[in-house]
Amino acid sequence: MIFPRPNFRRLWLGAASGLMLVSWPAAAQNLPEGPGKEVVQKACATCHPATLVMGRNMSRDQWNAEVTKMVAEGAKLTDAEFIQVVDYLAKSFPSGATSNLTSPAPVAAPPAGRAGRGGRGGLGGTPQPMQGPGRGGAAGGSGPADMQVVDLVAADRGRTVYIANCVTCHGPRARGASDGVPEAQKGPDLVRSVIVLHDRFGKEIGPFLKKGHPMQSGRASASLTDAELVDLSHFLHQKVGDTLRSGPYSNVQNVLTGNAKNGEAYFNGAGGCKNCHSPTGDLAGIGKRLDPPTLQQRFLFPRAGGRRGGGGPQSNPITVTVTPQGGPAVTGTLVSLDDFTVALRDSSGEYRSFQRGPTVKVERKDPLQAHIDLLPRYTDKNMHDIVAYLETLK
Repeated sequence: MIFPRPNFRRLWLGAASGLMLVSWPAAAQNLPEGPGKEVVQKACATCHPATLVMGRNMSRDQWNAEVTKMVAEGAKLTDAEFIQVVDYLAKSFPSGATSNLTSPAPVAAPPAGRAGRGGRGGLGGTPQPMQGPGRGGAAGGSGPADMQVVDLVAADRGRTVYIANCVTCHGPRARGASDGVPEAQKGPDLVRSVIVLHDRFGKEIGPFLKKGHPMQSGRASASLTDAELVDLSHFLHQKVGDTLRSGPYSNVQNVLTGNAKNGEAYFNGAGGCKNCHSPTGDLAGIGKRLDPPTLQQRFLFPRAGGRRGGGGPQSNPITVTVTPQGGPAVTGTLVSLDDFTVALRDSSGEYRSFQRGPTVKVERKDPLQAHIDLLPRYTDKNMHDIVAYLETLK
């Protein structure tokens, strides 16, 4: 929601006779009964009294945006609980309704210069304009401010529509058809489709399909009902979410699918790997030390850090030699290099920086440059064949 989070479980509320203390349990009793009330109490308890929502009658889209902001402020909600909270608020405090419940006492305005988190005016501030439905970035969350919240039930219905009409061309994950599909039937990757990414509840994919688009069922795409389009939209947004780092497809899949013999031929031939590496030297036993995903990461992105990285810049540092006009050449480990300056640390560890110009010669040497040069030349088959070969070096 738009309310900043206090650091205490009780809120001081202004009253005519001074300040009174209102605790959460007493405030929560005034909430109307209905499915989702308990979830609202659990989600909102640490930030503000439940009665703060009373008298704030809004549309479902507006409540959706309010709960989005609440999540961005730190409220813990699963996707299912998120929908429950929005349903409860939209039904209990709908737009245009007049609440007969007693609203909380007016909140004292914050002192000057302390407008609350994000400058929103504190608990007593004027409600800000809604950003539309979604769990998005307006208040610091990920994604656009109007990001569509996936209704899991609608997504299940949309899956039925998708399987009946779209899966042959666009694949089970909506990432495009596999190699087993005739070329004429290969559809594009819908997860990367601009139309899908911009779509909100069928407002983009609907007009596109209404113009006419071939479907595997033989049914005219223009005959899809508005309800089917909305369900399809939820399914496609679910597939987009599945590809994110937190989604089920983020786990490393089996990369050991290549041909080891072909990988050995590439290693000794077109790849030129044998010029720097030896299966009986520096690579001896590498298939025993590293799993296939790590092997793949090592030769594709040798400077990537992290668990699957190749050790980062420290293991194979880039060196640079700078020769200023009229001065001696200085060689060291590269610290930074841009259009204006070059910085290094020499053999004694001293930091040296030079301003770049036409009279300053800069020579950069990267021991991993061969890997970098190969990256745009590898085919998928090359990559998997190399992994299969390296995995045999045990």
